Amino acid sequence: MPIHEWTRVNAGTWHAFHLGWIAEIQITLNDGRMPKDYYAQAEQVAGPWEADVLALEIQDRENGPDISGDLLDGGGSLAVAIVRPKTRMQSEIGFVHRKQRQIAIRHTSGDRIVALIELVSPGNKSNDGSFMAFVDKAVASLQTGYHLLIVDLFPTTPRDPSGIHGEIFKSFGVESVPFDPSEPLTLAADSSGASIRTYVEPTAVGHELIDMPLFLTPERYVNVPLEQTYTSAYRGVPQRWKAVLEA
Repeated sequence: MPIHEWTRVNAGTWHAFHLGWIAEIQITLNDGRMPKDYYAQAEQVAGPWEADVLALEIQDRENGPDISGDLLDGGGSLAVAIVRPKTRMQSEIGFVHRKQRQIAIRHTSGDRIVALIELVSPGNKSNDGSFMAFVDKAVASLQTGYHLLIVDLFPTTPRDPSGIHGEIFKSFGVESVPFDPSEPLTLAADSSGASIRTYVEPTAVGHELIDMPLFLTPERYVNVPLEQTYTSAYRGVPQRWKAVLEA
């Protein structure tokens, strides 16, 4: 299914789809795609930005998780990869320390968050305050050691002329990020360790989504089936708005 032009519909329609997509990703990841100690859970974040994210958490263990025995290839549903993802754009930066900003992530399990999935919404780009709150939250997450997967299916604005992920990188002192205006939408996976490794796949309305990595450790990741879950969530969009999106 091609990516739709979500600017054609109102914010409420996107928000409803956004919730459904998060739910589909959560179901799919928890259905045997991750090592047994990991689970995905939708969370709410306090602040002026959109509140819904998907957190990847791990049961607390004194010596940390052991996922070395959880590697399966083609025949199994669980696949933890240790080779670098094959996105078209890859880069690595060292940490440029800046004043730490607080990040408020609420979860009730008491278990440790290791990664976050963010589906960018129009509200994240609607004004300077919301935009900088989103960028600061992403930066603080990486500085905290959380791995990130950011999915931005909305066109650039004057606030993010090189894409929202480019603005996040500017906060680390990286001023030049390759950007192709013909593919203004962004799928970006960040691995946070001694340095930040980022894997970016530019895309556009009409293109199909690809699977993107969600890192469990700085080196190991699972692939998130964005196309599969997007298609499943789209089934719940009302026909009234499907007609607008598919016109």
